[in-house]
Amino acid sequence: MTRHPLATAALAPLGVAGAAAVGAAVWGVGVERYLFTVRYHALRVLPKGADPLRVLHVSDAHMAPWQHRKQEWISRLAELSPDLVVNTGDNLGHRDGLTGIRSAFASLRGVPGLAVHGSNDYQEPSPRNPLRYFLGPSGHQPEHKHLDVEALDRFLTDDLGWSILDDTAVSLEVKGLRVTAFGVNDAHRNWDHPELLPPLLERMDAADLTLGVMHAPYRRTLDTFTDLGADVLIAGHTHGGQVRVPFSRKALVSNCDLPLDQARGLSEWTHDGRTVPLNVSAGLGHSIYAPVRFACRPEATMLTLLPR
Repeated sequence: MTRHPLATAALAPLGVAGAAAVGAAVWGVGVERYLFTVRYHALRVLPKGADPLRVLHVSDAHMAPWQHRKQEWISRLAELSPDLVVNTGDNLGHRDGLTGIRSAFASLRGVPGLAVHGSNDYQEPSPRNPLRYFLGPSGHQPEHKHLDVEALDRFLTDDLGWSILDDTAVSLEVKGLRVTAFGVNDAHRNWDHPELLPPLLERMDAADLTLGVMHAPYRRTLDTFTDLGADVLIAGHTHGGQVRVPFSRKALVSNCDLPLDQARGLSEWTHDGRTVPLNVSAGLGHSIYAPVRFACRPEATMLTLLPR
């Protein structure tokens, strides 16, 4: 049967759109999620005369044991010679993910480090409809399997020598600078208790640098940390949207109440007349049930902190 010319003309755009969709899916699933990159930013937040401080920000590895390319790439981050590592959570992505985390981060043993947890450090991921993210932040799923977060913490603290900042604060010396750092557990699950921080901070000596570390950058946390005197805010959780419109500054979703144009990279946060830098990592991984990245490469960030 001969097809009418008008019908052929009408089907042509559909064919192009279908081919483009298939190509985008192949790229996002088969290519881009393996294109790990390091993003570099410089911030003038240190006292005058201080030496530069190199802060490696890693987040959202969502590690599964078979993800060897990701493990090898993370292990090479030690070649950047960071002075401090900040890990903003969601390290685990599988019940056996700690095997991969050990392989990935072992090269950073001995480098001072700070960490907070995301919910995926406690709970094994489960399938969910990705379209639900457009309806708002993902909700709590009561049926879940617990991960061995205690074993993860032993590796981070006993083996690597890092400090866990869930609802607490620490003071440490890095390259001759007194650094105060504070953080909270995952605000996305309402596990955060920022009210515990002020008494701890009041007992600490004056610092050359104060870092506010969180997994999920909810506005309430950013406001509180700004009020508490953080010089830099550091967060993860958003995956940068994970799937973005190419060349757009805005993510499609942030999975929290953070403005969409701040869901990835360096920006500023202002509250009550005070403005501080905010770095949100697009993260290194993804849920094993959503193995895709499009226009949003997996990343780590090197923040070079300089004198004011």
